[in-house]
Amino acid sequence: MLVLMVHTKVKENKKVKSMKRKQTLVGILNNHIVDYPTPGNLSYFWSFGSLAGLCLVMQIITGILLAMHYTPHVDLAFASTEHIMRDVNNGWLLRYGHANGASMFFIIVYVHIARGLYYGSYMKPRHHLWGSGVLIFFLMMATGFMGYVLPWGQMSFWGVTVITNLFSAIPVVGPAIVEWLWGGFSVDNPTLNRFFSLHYLLPFIIAAVAGLHLVLLHQHGSNNPLGIDSSSYKISFYPYFYVKDLFSFLCFILFFSVFVYYYPNVLGHPDNYIQADPLKTPPHVVPEWYYLPFYAILRSIPDKLGGVVAMGGAVAMLATLPYVNTGEIRSSVFRPIYRILFWIFVVNVLSLTVIGQIPVKEPFVTIGQVCTLLYFGYFLSLPLIAKLESHLNK
Repeated sequence: MLVLMVHTKVKENKKVKSMKRKQTLVGILNNHIVDYPTPGNLSYFWSFGSLAGLCLVMQIITGILLAMHYTPHVDLAFASTEHIMRDVNNGWLLRYGHANGASMFFIIVYVHIARGLYYGSYMKPRHHLWGSGVLIFFLMMATGFMGYVLPWGQMSFWGVTVITNLFSAIPVVGPAIVEWLWGGFSVDNPTLNRFFSLHYLLPFIIAAVAGLHLVLLHQHGSNNPLGIDSSSYKISFYPYFYVKDLFSFLCFILFFSVFVYYYPNVLGHPDNYIQADPLKTPPHVVPEWYYLPFYAILRSIPDKLGGVVAMGGAVAMLATLPYVNTGEIRSSVFRPIYRILFWIFVVNVLSLTVIGQIPVKEPFVTIGQVCTLLYFGYFLSLPLIAKLESHLNK
């Protein structure tokens, strides 16, 4: 009888603990998704963070399914890619969805970054949130580059050869880094295996950092178009902004579907449908379109090491924004001088994208150098603009 009572008591304790655990989980989801307090004046630009999360989930799912049929070997990689396209049920949809999904991911992230720049979302106390976002962007660039190598087409092979060779410009340790990336003394099967392994692993690391990004976002709440404290005017995420995000999702799926079903190769390079040939160099080696602004900055510097430093610095400058911009005003709504500078910066980045895909010749070399100076000039001029606008507002 005593044993029965003890057993019953233990079962009841387990049941109570289980209910508490469920209540805690439900409470966390409720606080962070349903009743999450959101500034009431957010626009549709604040839906791009959720869209980026949707893209990440789509890339992970399609990537796992593609990995089931892909063979990471230099003699079989190109054939296995064609096998996916021709023989696997809906394999063409998986591959086009994954390839174009990467482009969609970068489009959304670029708009997300531009919104942060325009409305000053990187300023304290959200500087750690911004830093985690820059880390996600860096990991995305690494993941996308490694994924570009996997089809083992002409542009894949020569793209990885050119880009990895850039590390040789680093003094002392550069050649060792290149050999480690290659797994030998040339781009070959060990290189493809390493890139496939890292390309499979990195999206899960991105997902983990994205979770941290979300936690940091909810720590101080979302910024808003006016850039002011909106704690007195907040409404629950559900159902108000849930509807906005749902509408954005539907618009995005429609936009994405147009590329997948009607223009699946418009964002890619035709040379990647030619099997990699180490003895035949393409006339013009270019990376994917979303790397072109940084590739143009790399080519604009005559010195190899200087070009590598400038390209890395172009990404790193984003992380310095919370410490470079010391102004008290966040939003460009109240910053007329910065608003002009911002749009000059956007046009300049688009110009670098165009320059990056054009062969190295005049006058494009000079234009690229001017655009590179303007790119870094934007970040370096922020403290001066902040002081000038603060003086004018007094």
